[in-house]
Amino acid sequence: MSKSPLVYDVVLAESQQGHPTRKELFTLLTEAFGRPVVSFFTSFRYPVMIEDDDADMLEGVLRNLDLADGLALVISSPGGDGLAAERIVNLCRAYSGTGEYWAIVPGKAKSAGTMICFGASKILMGPTSELGPIDPQLAYADADQVFSVYNLVQSYEDLFRRAIESDKPNLQPYLQQLANYDERQIAEMRAQLALSQDIAARVLASGMMHGKSQRTILSRIKIFLTPERTKTHGRPIYRDEADDCGLNIEMVDPHGVDWERVYELYIRTNNYVQTSASKCIESAEHSYYSSPPYQG
Repeated sequence: MSKSPLVYDVVLAESQQGHPTRKELFTLLTEAFGRPVVSFFTSFRYPVMIEDDDADMLEGVLRNLDLADGLALVISSPGGDGLAAERIVNLCRAYSGTGEYWAIVPGKAKSAGTMICFGASKILMGPTSELGPIDPQLAYADADQVFSVYNLVQSYEDLFRRAIESDKPNLQPYLQQLANYDERQIAEMRAQLALSQDIAARVLASGMMHGKSQRTILSRIKIFLTPERTKTHGRPIYRDEADDCGLNIEMVDPHGVDWERVYELYIRTNNYVQTSASKCIESAEHSYYSSPPYQG
């Protein structure tokens, strides 16, 4: 006769939103989607980002699953390293028995999180689900600010153009402003922009935009590449806009029973990575997490 779990253990798991509180949701969703469900969450509270170590944790989960029918990745993240996102895309495709995966976005999958969604065969989104621009950001620790790399390059090129085209004899004001820029840094920023666009175009060309040229893909997803339309890196791109770009968006009913379970999984796991952990990668049977960074 199997013993019931101790009440204390149940209450503790509930209060800390431990893995046992989510296991049944994974099982139910796996049955509903006809493929194993894996979650990948990074905190919006702690200063963490998507990085190579996350790919290693994710591989640890994928290696122990039967993925003959593919997988569905529930993702929530403010973003991080584009190269790590590309590696995660390749991991999901390589371990999937169908060579593809679904991305499920119950809340926010921004920046590099959006890149991971680009690698999916389809993206499931509710009416409040958010993707976001993938243009790189540059943080200046001494200024405690984050700047758009695209805007920095554009401001440099605009200033340089005005200096060249100026018909005024005194160019000193332009030269003084240009002295604030380092051409080597500008070159590095251009490379970062090109890398971000190349990753996006490659994963889309080998997935949901198969058969389309790189030029066509970059033209269609322009809203994701620059802040010209979104104005700021953090502005949401909702499912209708993503669908208009030619992405394969499945618009789910927020009141359907399956999405209700996705939403519960999101709320529970999101709470976990705001309180007890900074990152969490899980399936029905496995749970990997990172402790919150020390906040001294």
